[in-house]
Amino acid sequence: MEPIESILAAGSKIADEVEVYFVKGESLSASLRKREISEAAISRSTGMAIRTIRDGKIGVSSTNDPERWQECLSAAIASGELATPQEWGGLPGPVDLDPTPLACDPEITMDPALLERFCEELLEGASRYPVEVTSGSAHVSRQFSTVANSSGVWYGSPKTSVGVSLDCISGQSTGYEFDSSYRLDIDPIGVGEEAARLAHTSGGGDDIRSGRYDVVLSQIALSQFLGAVFVPALSGRNVHAGRSRLAESMGEVVIDSSLSLYDDPFDGRGLFSTRWDAEGSPARRLDFIKKGVLCAFAYDLKTAYRYGKSGTGSAVRSGSGGGPAIGVHNLELDGKESGIMDEPALYVHDVVGAHTANPLSGDFSVELSNAYLVEGGEIMRPVRKAMMSGNIFTMLQETGGVGSKKRVTGRMILPKIRLLRQNIIGV
Repeated sequence: MEPIESILAAGSKIADEVEVYFVKGESLSASLRKREISEAAISRSTGMAIRTIRDGKIGVSSTNDPERWQECLSAAIASGELATPQEWGGLPGPVDLDPTPLACDPEITMDPALLERFCEELLEGASRYPVEVTSGSAHVSRQFSTVANSSGVWYGSPKTSVGVSLDCISGQSTGYEFDSSYRLDIDPIGVGEEAARLAHTSGGGDDIRSGRYDVVLSQIALSQFLGAVFVPALSGRNVHAGRSRLAESMGEVVIDSSLSLYDDPFDGRGLFSTRWDAEGSPARRLDFIKKGVLCAFAYDLKTAYRYGKSGTGSAVRSGSGGGPAIGVHNLELDGKESGIMDEPALYVHDVVGAHTANPLSGDFSVELSNAYLVEGGEIMRPVRKAMMSGNIFTMLQETGGVGSKKRVTGRMILPKIRLLRQNIIGV
């Protein structure tokens, strides 16, 4: 508390407003190389970012040494002098928010025995198939973050994280699986078994002829497509900069009318659930798309003030360095649940190259990883090699329903989805 109070007091004398984002945390990790723990480490970190506003000029600086806060404050002021003045409506003031943490499990401790058990269970699961384990990992972490400003905001919240992953290989086929949570409810045995199953069952696949196929995307594959194009397209900054295909589509149907896309910062499953965003604005559910209709874009304060809009509580940070940016807390997709595997389709567990999609047009071409032909409601035969090309915006305009089970993948909570008549490039 002492450095934060000192920064706010000193900053208020030389700037119109000042904000401090302070993070302190610790983590414990272990790495598997084949079937042995090759490395284990515990780390502790402290960091802060200071943002100042003076005459509409915004300056930011960060440091990992809180004792050097005076230098950090001076650097923030100096960086602001180089910034272009903009319209500024002020940092948020305090609001009576529920302080109960949303993404924290107090039972999580930095216990090496816990990670050892996780690694053993990963290997136990993988042993159910004749595969070679190449690598894996397990981690636990906890941190406490505080956002405070000269307008009276002072919010603090703990956060925990637990996760495991495993890579396996069988011949020329590979399999990767992971699980993550803020609670001790992950399933390392299931992760190990699934990674091994993917590697084992992907070998000796069939060639597939080029053509149009219904495709079922796993939650992982869907998250890659959405993260590459849709999330950036919903950013108010990209909208007003002319870098979003959705910029002129407010109030129009932009995806299948059975689908809704929204950010729910209060979802109890989410790894990034929160009651306030990264600059102290109250978080709220933001409905981007309702029943196919585009209803909202995301804004942080800087972008909202610049373009005469209202902030949406959508500021996020990737760490303690730098200032806030526009993002999502828990992006979710709802749709009409159906038997998405009942009819013949191509099931895709993962894709390679989604990040190369054109963020403005939405055009993409990706390699399919761990793909299988679906017949009679069951995954039957692996596909040797294939690619999928098309447009991310148009592929969501006509779908065949979603699965009933959602999965947390980073900042998204998604179901599987059936896409109709997608362009598959095979032989």
